[in-house]
Amino acid sequence: PSQFSGLLGTVYRRGNLSFTRDGSALISPVGNRISVFDLKNNKCETYPLATRLNIVCVGLSPDGTLAILIDEEGAALLVSLIGKCVIHRFYFHKPVHSVSFSPDGKKFVITKDNVAHMYHAPGKKREFNAFVLDKTYYGPYDETTCIDWTDDSKCFAVGSKDMSTWVFGAERWANLIYYSLGGHKDVIVACFFEENSLDLYTISQDAALCVWQCDTELDDLKPMPPKDAAREKNAGKNDEEFLEEPKGEEIHGKANPNEQETRNKVKYSRVTKYFFNKEGDFNNLTSAAYHKKTHLLVTGFASGIFHLHELPDFNLIHSLSISDQRIASISINCTGDWIAFGCSGLGQLLVWEWQSESYVLKQQGHFNSMVSLAYSPDGQYIVSGGEDGKVKVWNTSSSFCFVTFTEHTSGVTAVTFTSNGYVILSASLDGTVRAFDLHRYRNFRTFTSTRPSQFSCLAVDSSGEIVSAGSQDSFEIFIWSMQSGRLLDVLSGHEGPISSLSFNPMKCVLASASWDKTVKLWDMVDSWRTKETLILNSDVLVVAFRPDGKELAVAALNGQITFWDHENAVQTGSIEGRHDLQMGRKELDKITAKQAAKGKSFTTLCYSADGQSILAGGLSKFVCIYNVKEQILTKKFEISCNFSLDAMEEYLDRRKMTEFGSMALIDEGAGGEDDVVIPLPGVKRGDMSYRHFKPEIRVTCLRFSPTGRSWAATTTEGLLIYSLDAGLIFDPFELDIDVTPSNIRKTVQQKEYTMAIIMAFKLNEKKLIQEVIEAIPSNEVDVVCSSLPDLYVEKMLEFLASAFEISCHLEFYLTWAHKLLMLHGQKLKTRSVKLLPVIQFLQKSIQRHFEDVSKLCEWNIYNIKYAMAISQQRGMKRLAEEASVDEDDLDSDSDYLM
Repeated sequence: PSQFSGLLGTVYRRGNLSFTRDGSALISPVGNRISVFDLKNNKCETYPLATRLNIVCVGLSPDGTLAILIDEEGAALLVSLIGKCVIHRFYFHKPVHSVSFSPDGKKFVITKDNVAHMYHAPGKKREFNAFVLDKTYYGPYDETTCIDWTDDSKCFAVGSKDMSTWVFGAERWANLIYYSLGGHKDVIVACFFEENSLDLYTISQDAALCVWQCDTELDDLKPMPPKDAAREKNAGKNDEEFLEEPKGEEIHGKANPNEQETRNKVKYSRVTKYFFNKEGDFNNLTSAAYHKKTHLLVTGFASGIFHLHELPDFNLIHSLSISDQRIASISINCTGDWIAFGCSGLGQLLVWEWQSESYVLKQQGHFNSMVSLAYSPDGQYIVSGGEDGKVKVWNTSSSFCFVTFTEHTSGVTAVTFTSNGYVILSASLDGTVRAFDLHRYRNFRTFTSTRPSQFSCLAVDSSGEIVSAGSQDSFEIFIWSMQSGRLLDVLSGHEGPISSLSFNPMKCVLASASWDKTVKLWDMVDSWRTKETLILNSDVLVVAFRPDGKELAVAALNGQITFWDHENAVQTGSIEGRHDLQMGRKELDKITAKQAAKGKSFTTLCYSADGQSILAGGLSKFVCIYNVKEQILTKKFEISCNFSLDAMEEYLDRRKMTEFGSMALIDEGAGGEDDVVIPLPGVKRGDMSYRHFKPEIRVTCLRFSPTGRSWAATTTEGLLIYSLDAGLIFDPFELDIDVTPSNIRKTVQQKEYTMAIIMAFKLNEKKLIQEVIEAIPSNEVDVVCSSLPDLYVEKMLEFLASAFEISCHLEFYLTWAHKLLMLHGQKLKTRSVKLLPVIQFLQKSIQRHFEDVSKLCEWNIYNIKYAMAISQQRGMKRLAEEASVDEDDLDSDSDYLM
């Protein structure tokens, strides 16, 4: 059983960034999921929960245990950040602009339309309804945009698109009346209270900052007399008697209160107004964040520039351009050292340490959709290629991209690793195949054809010496030598574009698929002569060899997957997969999803590491896993539940249909941050290229990890990784009635270690196996390994590989691995094809530890050398000082004798 374990390739889409309570991790909304970037341990994790549409705002509770995720339509999830699960679902019925918890964690406020709703925050106890509405605040005339709380949770400020800011009380205060603060000529982007004060800063989109001074301290706010409060509440309750759901208390603010109402009440006065764009080279201010303790204001602009100012004096600390796209979100961590920036245009996420002026994190996904991926031979890295012409390499354990190659000038169509794992090859529509070195991170070979060709597919042989690429315009296959970079041969024979290439892992045979309804097998040893031609009923889209090289899988345009014994050119089986693909209906489709599916097929195939199953995917939200021997569907994975993507729904939503056609044809909005400007008749303004469009859900490439523990898919959402479910699954192996945890522990106490290990593997509970193995003395390991039956050696190696990932007993487990491989190496070699995934999983785990320990050792050696050099220097200084003192003494003695 596989489960979703990670999302790579996308680090930020839209919405607000938030630091965790300790300031060491950053929460970033990625489509309809959230990723948590642990900046201290250099790891990224995507939580296995998802909203129905893309997330627009995230609110974190002050204790850091809960988060509220709200999507584009106002559907909210209450999430536990500790349990990584959904606690409660709620629907706000309208799009929500911002959400903010009070500093004491008792309330939270959301802004939607022109109102602010205050809810009781979900408590520590279990509740029937986690979201209970407390008060509704009216006042602004246009949509509300931002919220900020005072430090003691007594009041909060709300900014609006009507260029006004309102200060509301969380409780009813006798001397606080609600009125609007003006002073701006554009939409309010952010508002911030000063620390332990009612003094306020408001920032508008035209890059203006107003400083508001309050004549009252927070402690001087007077509670409303009980009689007045009760009278107000009763007035509201009369309406609520007949309502199923209490609406909460309604509070109305006044835009222009008269003098009598404002007498002896809290007054605000504008002290000063600052402008950011004095030089005129900045455009719209798009986001801002304020750190109250250090008085640090960070503002981001549409041009990708950000400013750091110290308030209230408005001193510029520094400004920097970090992108050429608009900065959509800014967040500052609790210490005020790190500033996070999100740019939704290119999907960039940056964490900047402003004091040392250095990056803590700098990540960017593929700008356009990802097209292909490949695992390294040890499963430690994944390389991805995108339509933006970039080749990125990702670490599977940390989920970070650590190198990006930008040499291609057009979309990348295929990527692969060579067998040694240190060279990456990529084919592109720019007519080149490039080889990249993972030691020096450089493009050391560029393969080209005699006349320009657009390469659509790529394959490299098991030795890593022969590189082949198929052309989609000249119908030829080009063969190069990796050593010399020279073009060795051009294979012609196909009568249509080459769609896929695959080398046999065990022999020097290349399979090529084409739109001319054939698969050709070329023999490298026999001067690239065509060995066989397999004829199919439809255009061939993809070919894949089984890991042992004895079977070939072919997917065609008619939706069939066929299996071939390529040695004898005999078809051994076929799967009719069109019905399993299960297309969705696009918003503008004229035909039903069922009809559309008849013309669709699988565009990517991949065998599992053991060769028993095959993964297939295409223009659909499903990935199908088939059992090759039985030719039946084993499991279907729904890779996304994000309805912000097109072709997700099977049937059209009648509510979106009008007599004039689909509502999807209409672009709503009036030229806000993401909306298209709809011009009045005769106005030639508004760029049609800014129209909203929905990306279509599709799976472009599938690959199984060589370790056999996970598989990856490049999709519209990003690079998704599914790994084996490591949860509590009782999966015993040859279980007897005597095999119980207590009997196993007794056997260990009697020092019958081999028997205890066999019993533990029969029960197959990971914690118990670990307990038994760690109870065995290190001097007994040799004896136990030699007496272990062959069947359990394989299970033992698999356990060791998984134990390396979490255990701190490094030397102890290395001793086990060493003894097992030394004693059973010859027998394991005979079953090498079957055992390869386990061995590669073990290699990946050991390699990771080797890299970590070697870095630590190098750092320690450097520190020791540095300490020794300093001590030598000091020793030399001391000797020199002593020598000079001795000379002075001698001089004084000689003077005395004279």
